[in-house]
Amino acid sequence: MTLDISVPPSIVQAAALAAGQQQHPAASLYVVATPIGNIADLSLRAVHVLALVDAVACEDTRVSAGLLQRLGLGKPLIALHEHNEEAAAPRVVERLRRGERVAYVSDAGTPAISDPGARLVAAVREAGFRVIPLPGPSSVVTALSAAGDIAGQGFRFAGFVSPKAAARERDLRRLAEDAGTCVIFEAPHRIEALAAALAQTMPERRLTVCRELTKQFESIHTLAAEAFPAWLAASDDHRRGEFVLVLHARPAPEAEEAGAATASTERLLEVLLEDLPLKQAVALAVRATGAPKGELYARALALKAGDEAAQAPEAAAAAPAAAVPPDWPERRPVRRERPRR
Repeated sequence: MTLDISVPPSIVQAAALAAGQQQHPAASLYVVATPIGNIADLSLRAVHVLALVDAVACEDTRVSAGLLQRLGLGKPLIALHEHNEEAAAPRVVERLRRGERVAYVSDAGTPAISDPGARLVAAVREAGFRVIPLPGPSSVVTALSAAGDIAGQGFRFAGFVSPKAAARERDLRRLAEDAGTCVIFEAPHRIEALAAALAQTMPERRLTVCRELTKQFESIHTLAAEAFPAWLAASDDHRRGEFVLVLHARPAPEAEEAGAATASTERLLEVLLEDLPLKQAVALAVRATGAPKGELYARALALKAGDEAAQAPEAAAAAPAAAVPPDWPERRPVRRERPRR
């Protein structure tokens, strides 16, 4: 592509330059992540693919038409949403059979993550065509990156919990039993009910409330779940916009406490082993501490072996040394001559 460097290149031209010599196979479905609120988050690769494809399947044609218009693009649009995904997927497959490139976009974020797209991808793969994902904006990972969940090791994505009170409480109780990080979505008209349920179900659980992520009035606030209803009530603005909630992982017991407990258990074993047989000492230590029997038995064996090893040098030192006469001659090795042949 030849550019006139006297004028600034368009975003589409810049995207083409960034793509360079990368290949974009025909007869492929391109799953394209789109901004969750800030158009500047659209990647250059996404712009290039949207300019390159023959058609765009989308969750809402009005939303996607607006996005394409801002990029100066016009493409045939195929409506494919949660209510017609299974029926619309064959239309996309038929285009792929004709050798076309087709992109799929949801209204915001990465398709098939609490959005339509999974059934389409499955249908395309079953028909034998390639699916090419384009990474990009995701409210899930955006919220996690700003949560500061120190104890977190991986995460669970719960999406939207049930809007019905009884089912919502059941969902939250299951989530409360999980000690790991969890991400929840909620709409503004249901956020107060969810906040009240969270405060009741897991009052001490740490929670990061992300509202209007990447938009002008974005807010990110971390608090205990029991304080969430009061925070929402403090301002009308706190109840506006789309919500992403991060339930922080429950922290593990402090290492110092665990170490103190271990030292106390070991001291108890030492005292018991002084006066009792090993098996009896272990049985009493299990009853007193609740620690696993196998673990205590192994430790008792180690303590017993250590005591026996420590006593061995003392016994050797206490034993009288064999008397050696002072005039005992030094023994030298006898040199044996080999017979000559």
